[in-house]
Amino acid sequence: MPPAHMLAPARTTSRKWSRTAGLISALLLALIFLVSGLWKVLDPFSAAERTIQTLIPPALAMVAAVGVGAGEIFVGVLLLLPRYRRWGAWLAGLALVAFMIYIGVLYDRLLGDDCNCFPWIERVVGPMFFVTDAAMLLLAVGAAIWSRRPQGLRLPVLLLAGVTVFALASYGVNAAARSGARAPDSIRVEGQKRVLSTGRYFLYFFDPECSSCLTVARELGRQEWLETEVIAVPTANPQFGRAFLDDAGLRVGMSPDAARLREAFPFTDPPYGVALSGGRQVKAYNSGELEENVTGSLRQLGFIR
Repeated sequence: MPPAHMLAPARTTSRKWSRTAGLISALLLALIFLVSGLWKVLDPFSAAERTIQTLIPPALAMVAAVGVGAGEIFVGVLLLLPRYRRWGAWLAGLALVAFMIYIGVLYDRLLGDDCNCFPWIERVVGPMFFVTDAAMLLLAVGAAIWSRRPQGLRLPVLLLAGVTVFALASYGVNAAARSGARAPDSIRVEGQKRVLSTGRYFLYFFDPECSSCLTVARELGRQEWLETEVIAVPTANPQFGRAFLDDAGLRVGMSPDAARLREAFPFTDPPYGVALSGGRQVKAYNSGELEENVTGSLRQLGFIR
């Protein structure tokens, strides 16, 4: 057996390597969770739209988006604090496992769909989805194993409370900004100028190659509108827009001004609807809300009979 004085440098080198590996794992994972969480919290409406795409019920989409975003920020900050890094790593690992199980259960329904859980990173549900999540899970395991034992609950509790307040405040600011958003003074509809500052309008944003858009358009086409003009706005492939509307039985005017309207009423993916009165937004409907109960809401607003 080698003498103790020869083993000491090896142990020191091993400890330095493990600390470095743990730090790198924690920093990489913290970056992923913080970017993802901040995006969800700072833009909760876009995050909720993408949450619906993962088959979360529309009624729970906003709660899920804000809640998950706040949780990701909390985990990311814990990973940056050496004293609480192990807790952050285990929480990150549990979140990743839970998400992989959720996607696995719904795999047949979600296969091939975009999974834009992280901004700027295009991911599609398929085998590689589990590979990338497994890689993040390995980072969580490394950060947990090569970190010191956590001590004290006071700071994590205060941190969680602070992150929750921040997330709720951000939602309030975004909701206030969207409420009463003003439409452009006028847009083009079938080659003619249409003034939006007076009267009631329902703007229907659609992609002619989107099956969900077609389902919603058919439902809108069956309604009896009350002193409300419906304007269809293709977000892509406008050359197919008229054929799409004819197929849906939605006989309304079509506007080519999608870019201008999306500046006033930002959203992620169609179908999307905006109810206008006097040139201001009364209500906006994401894809899940349009598919679930748009007619009931529009009836309450007095837009349809």
